[in-house]
Amino acid sequence: MGTGRAGDKIFVSAARGSGIAVLAIMAAIAIFLVWKAIPALQDNKANFLTAEEWNPNATPPRFGIAQLAFGTIVSSLLAMLIATPVAIGIALFISFYSPRRLASGLGYVVDLLAAVPSIVYGLWGLVFLSKHMEGISGFLNGILGWIPLFGGDSPGKNSIFTASVVLAIMILPIISSITREVFLQVPRANVEAALALGATRWETIRMAVLPYGRSGMIGASMLGLGRAMGETIAVAMVLTYVPGINIHLLENGGATFASNIANSFDEATTTGRGALIASGLVLFAITLVVNMAARAVVARRKEFV
Repeated sequence: MGTGRAGDKIFVSAARGSGIAVLAIMAAIAIFLVWKAIPALQDNKANFLTAEEWNPNATPPRFGIAQLAFGTIVSSLLAMLIATPVAIGIALFISFYSPRRLASGLGYVVDLLAAVPSIVYGLWGLVFLSKHMEGISGFLNGILGWIPLFGGDSPGKNSIFTASVVLAIMILPIISSITREVFLQVPRANVEAALALGATRWETIRMAVLPYGRSGMIGASMLGLGRAMGETIAVAMVLTYVPGINIHLLENGGATFASNIANSFDEATTTGRGALIASGLVLFAITLVVNMAARAVVARRKEFV
């Protein structure tokens, strides 16, 4: 449109330039990671994708990401499964059930918790939560021990399950805050029409609110999943490193990409740093795939937006 005002043209150019800059930065990050990782990958004597051992400082170096990928994906998914239902419930309560004054205060508290640094959650998990998780893990092992993920002979307090609980508590305010904002955007006419037809409050939420906010809830959940995957300090403080993949989530031990980078970087050699950068590149790719999948799911639900 050649007849647009100068301000509109400047805005369009600035928006386009910002989008291009973001893509350029992402491409630069990917190129840097690949460039730094190639020498270590060339020296590696193990299969990078399937090996469970992580010993890049040895001679010759041997390292693989199988255990790191397993710990990252399982702990993040479990955290999202724990946090999402609770976060949606909190958002529904604040938006539709609580009195206005209480809703305002609760919304402020949720937004404040979303801004708490992850190291605070890590310290809380290390000092307080982990002490009480051994009993909970034993209880789950006794009830659900027939499921391999909750099986094992020695459930402990520094397990992937404990790390997942800490991650769930950490991402819960983010998911709840975004979901609450989505619910508040539901057209008031839709809600009033459902109530006028005799629907109960829950029926109104189920028919008018949840369908409209489905894409927003998915986006909020994926944002929480992305933060859980990249979390470093909280997981590194809670999770005890034990080599090898252990499918029993209640037993002590495990590792994630981020926690391994945090714990290993100081003592890493040149090859070791390259190996850590290579693992970071895989985490970068996994996060990108997750975000693309979330975008695809949201795009299919645009009829409610």
